[in-house]
Amino acid sequence: MSDVTLILLGAGSSSRFDSSVKKQWLYSGEQPLWLQVARHFETLHPFEKVIIVSSVEDIRFMPYFADYTYVEGGESRQASLTKALAEVDSRYVLVSDIARACVPADMVARILAAREKAACIVPALSATDTLYMDNLPLDREKVRIIQTPQLSVTETLKKSLKSDKTFTDDSSAIAALGEQIHFVQGDPKAHKLTTLADLDKLPCLQAPVKRSLTGFGLDIHPFEPGKPMVLGGVAIDSEVGFRAHSDGDVAIHALIDALLGAAGLGDIGEFYPDTDTAYKGADSKVLLQDTVSRLQSHGFEIGNVDLTILAEVPKINPYKQQMRKTLASLLQLPMQRVNIKATTAEKLGFVGRKEGVTVHAVATLHYFDWTKLISEQTS
Repeated sequence: MSDVTLILLGAGSSSRFDSSVKKQWLYSGEQPLWLQVARHFETLHPFEKVIIVSSVEDIRFMPYFADYTYVEGGESRQASLTKALAEVDSRYVLVSDIARACVPADMVARILAAREKAACIVPALSATDTLYMDNLPLDREKVRIIQTPQLSVTETLKKSLKSDKTFTDDSSAIAALGEQIHFVQGDPKAHKLTTLADLDKLPCLQAPVKRSLTGFGLDIHPFEPGKPMVLGGVAIDSEVGFRAHSDGDVAIHALIDALLGAAGLGDIGEFYPDTDTAYKGADSKVLLQDTVSRLQSHGFEIGNVDLTILAEVPKINPYKQQMRKTLASLLQLPMQRVNIKATTAEKLGFVGRKEGVTVHAVATLHYFDWTKLISEQTS
């Protein structure tokens, strides 16, 4: 059995990565970056456990991709690492950053081979440029550029992080205890993704595959007398509205389910449950905007949507163009990629009895093509 646990840190907000997509959710081929990094490390060593540290939002989805141990991050790298270490029982722990996406195999081998030599094994690069500090030059022969992953004796690292002092990496925390640090040769290819310009320095990233992902949504709401009716984001002239916890916009609800289905991110009830008072009377247009933002941050672009509204009443045709315009704006799409169809139930069933409305929705998504960001940076 392995005596090393792998911790991959990725709970940051990507604030310096100037994009609507979180960098850990950029797709390389058909895998989000965080998953590609984890699977790469798994090919290098039979770890006792793989721990992914991320935001609570991301952890809702990550188990759909792989069966790792997931830990919600803290307010800082140090806090996140401390929480992850509570899940570690092995003698050693290898800690890396998801953003350090292209760590070479031989670099990891050097780190693991040196595990007996000190409390913390650290890959480092020599400084090649002239360095100044407080307007005075430094001896660059004495300066090292520190990288991750870093291998530590687990109990020593746990002890070192109990300090009130803030540390930027594992080695500095362990060094503060007076423990020995051992350096091995790092690698420039283990570059950390921080800004858009870094994308061009990560040779292991592949362009996302050009694939259409399709989702289907269905929603049904009965009528409620005296309640305003909103359908497809548009106010409808009607004496009845929809019985629902929110405003009951059955078209938008079906559309949200279709979008989430295409992304493999669950369903509307997981995000906006009708048991939560926060969504009582909620404007469904706001819920759709939130869904679009979530899809974008997790690496998706919307291709097109198609809705079919089944209703005897109200008459939909007078409102179809306005619905297209409203939904296109919310989805950030041109109107021709938002289609609205309407039909009756030929007087059959509850729709035919004029008791409510059913909406079917289909949506397609594509992986966000981050290679365009590189072109924009160089143009």
